[in-house]
Amino acid sequence: MLEEELEIVKNKCLNCQKCSLAKSRTNVVFSGGTANSKLVLIGEAPGYWEDQKGEPFVGKAGQLLDKIFECVGLSRKKDVYICNTIKCRPPENRDPLPEEKTACREYLDAQLEILKPKIILLCGRVALNSFLENSGGITKVRGKWFDGPYGSKMMPIFHPSYLLRNDSREKGSPKWLMWQDIKEIKKAYDEL
Repeated sequence: MLEEELEIVKNKCLNCQKCSLAKSRTNVVFSGGTANSKLVLIGEAPGYWEDQKGEPFVGKAGQLLDKIFECVGLSRKKDVYICNTIKCRPPENRDPLPEEKTACREYLDAQLEILKPKIILLCGRVALNSFLENSGGITKVRGKWFDGPYGSKMMPIFHPSYLLRNDSREKGSPKWLMWQDIKEIKKAYDEL
């Protein structure tokens, strides 16, 4: 049922021409993982490899994301629905422009309305700012729970590409903080 409803939205999205990104995309990157109402991760925007393959988080950052989930027993294929704030790659991987986010928002909202997830992970600054404007930035709010749409709990987390650039695992480092966050997320997931 969920898959059928999402497929209708995806087909509409595949033909979208509402912003200039439609002209330069190779593929629309609608979603990945599995359609479920427990856990949704919202990323920022597709990168080069995502644009090539039409699936979110398939490059090095995606490989790290999979390892992060696996370390607490979660799997992209069984436990997590993954999407982005926008569905087409911005040139040079720049941040999405406000008008691009606005043009794409109906697809993201439709995904959330269909799934009504219990937990939403806001992965990175762009995803955070799409839901919690003036929050003070990802480093100040990551790991904290916020009320989200449809009665969900939302937690901002570091984007895996940021973790790739910050290799330290010392206490207080981004990777150490992400480990704390993913354990808290798994605890909340198991309580559902």
